[in-house]
Amino acid sequence: MDQIILQPYTDEWAHLFSSIAKKIREELGEVAIRIDHIGSTSISGLAAKPIIDIQISVKSLDNIDEFRIPLERLGYVYKSDNPEKTKRYFREKPGESRIHIHVRKFGSWHQQFPLLFRDYLRCHPLEIKLYENEKYRLAEMYKDNRAAYVEGKNVIFWDIIYRADKWASQTGWDSGPSDA
Repeated sequence: MDQIILQPYTDEWAHLFSSIAKKIREELGEVAIRIDHIGSTSISGLAAKPIIDIQISVKSLDNIDEFRIPLERLGYVYKSDNPEKTKRYFREKPGESRIHIHVRKFGSWHQQFPLLFRDYLRCHPLEIKLYENEKYRLAEMYKDNRAAYVEGKNVIFWDIIYRADKWASQTGWDSGPSDA
């Protein structure tokens, strides 16, 4: 059974991302337009499942071998059965620390979306607490049901992204430089 276990934020997540991203950058070179730390572990102060989410932005998803082969050389496993058609998805080898790699087309809505969510929360500490409280509530309610936990977060997630979109239009937000 895959229990939902949240941990308090730790700076170790940022260090781990940096170490992984450096290796990915060396292996992918210019194929990776951006390499970004996304998800809850990328937001200082936010409790999270200890999974490092990495987004690699590429020119196109069509020539998968441009990024699949280098990522597999690094030990990541391509998940061809991923149902989300806006990304290509890779995971850590079985038994290793949890790492999710999301390869998305640079400039697409799905590529910008996690960056906006992350940046908005980084700038709004009260929103972090609101989101964190809901995550803890849902983790307790659905501790043995990952799908229900993820589905349960949708309401607050979309509430936050609505505010993030307004914030982006008011501030002229853009995604800034790549993390790696």
